[in-house]
Amino acid sequence: MNKYGLLILALEELGADIEVAAPREMPAEWIAAVHEPAYVEEVLAQAVPREKERRLGFPVTSRVARRAQLSLGGTYEAALAALADGYAANGAGGSHHALPATGAGYCVFNDLAVAANRLLGEAHAARIMIVDLDVHQGDGTAVMLAGRPDVFTYSLHAEKNFPVRKARSSLDVGLPDGVSDSGYLAALDETLPAAVQDFAPDLVLYQAGVDPHEGDRLGRLALTDAGLAARDAYVRDLCREEGVPFAAVLGGGYAADSGRMELARRHARTLMTCAGQAPPLTSPSESLLEAGGSAP
Repeated sequence: MNKYGLLILALEELGADIEVAAPREMPAEWIAAVHEPAYVEEVLAQAVPREKERRLGFPVTSRVARRAQLSLGGTYEAALAALADGYAANGAGGSHHALPATGAGYCVFNDLAVAANRLLGEAHAARIMIVDLDVHQGDGTAVMLAGRPDVFTYSLHAEKNFPVRKARSSLDVGLPDGVSDSGYLAALDETLPAAVQDFAPDLVLYQAGVDPHEGDRLGRLALTDAGLAARDAYVRDLCREEGVPFAAVLGGGYAADSGRMELARRHARTLMTCAGQAPPLTSPSESLLEAGGSAP
């Protein structure tokens, strides 16, 4: 969880040109329009049954409940900003495993599904596409938005990774273990442009998890830093070419404590690349060490 607090530090370190806005908590009734109301009440009252907490991966405390509401608010407000300016990002979110009546896989509420439902209901967009490039399938998002003609769910993921039982997205692209930069980008190029052009969304919500990285603790793919940057630039350029605003959310990325700052940098590089900025692929401290100096 430390990566969320380190993200701003990483953006500053890498020289990001950003404007930071604090999100508002999403109202319970907006969440309950997509999640089952009884589950929403369990979370907000910190009364989630133990079996659901086990599926989620941690206990739901008052801080976790508030953070979940703020994360949803961040995705909704990033989408509104993207509709106005072309691109914006939530420094959290991407909780694509959460299901209607339970959290799962470290995801309390599904910010992608809840934000999409609210944006469509308020007529900010008529058609929304969710592009999920996390290493894990966006199963919760697929379930919660199944059958809606105004939403298209696209998931490019490691086929043998979590969840074991996959849901059905509008388009699923499962990759074998160990796929590297060239294979990943080829699969993206073969499937995503046609989906975007055929569906013609008014808005793309981009689940930009960095766990396809070769060094990720829970990933099974082998993208390099340069590969992740090429992936993010591909999504950015495709959206620009099609004239579609897009909002990025953080998504997955996992490291041991010793690698937590580099993990935050991976997320920061993704958000910067999506914004059209060119972040360095090494940190200032790493560059100093390569030159024979000492890190601060």
